Amino acid sequence: MSGLAVVLVGALLCFWGIRSLHLAVLASGFGLGWLITDLFNPSLWTSFLFALIGAVAAWVVTTLVFKFSAYFIGGLTGAMAGAKLADVLQPGDKNWALGAIVVVAVAVAGAFLADKYRARALLWLTSIGGASMILSGLGRMTSALTFLRDPNPGWQQVTSTLIWIALAAAGWIVQRRLFAEKLGIQRAEGAKR
Repeated sequence: MSGLAVVLVGALLCFWGIRSLHLAVLASGFGLGWLITDLFNPSLWTSFLFALIGAVAAWVVTTLVFKFSAYFIGGLTGAMAGAKLADVLQPGDKNWALGAIVVVAVAVAGAFLADKYRARALLWLTSIGGASMILSGLGRMTSALTFLRDPNPGWQQVTSTLIWIALAAAGWIVQRRLFAEKLGIQRAEGAKR
């Protein structure tokens, strides 16, 4: 069940994230809390508690500073992508200091990109962050897919990374098609018919 909840929240963020900033904030905060605690292999309830705390904290902070919401959403989704990247880059035993550096660096980069490029950056960031949550959830659902959550060096790292990229690209395509008006994308005259 734990993996299914994470997959559902990840799918919501990956394929619907740009539609609602409130939804993106809650899902990003949930995912950030979950993925950061997942680096330390905690119990299911600990991960769920930190995910809920992350969702509420992210929503409160973003609401208080709504003017900078794109910056915070970019930072949150960037941190999610950074947590997954830290997991992929560190097979086996995890170095928490290196993981923290990667998470913070990607979060800051995501925040600045979202602040500068708004909806287009958030489109990418929600797709990438949601895809990382989906893989983490699938890795918890069955032992055959554990490599998606915690890949070993070699083929598992390559496969996990390629699936992550493909899933993020699929989320980008779906969001871009569904929310073209919100993104300010003009469709070709022939595509409208």
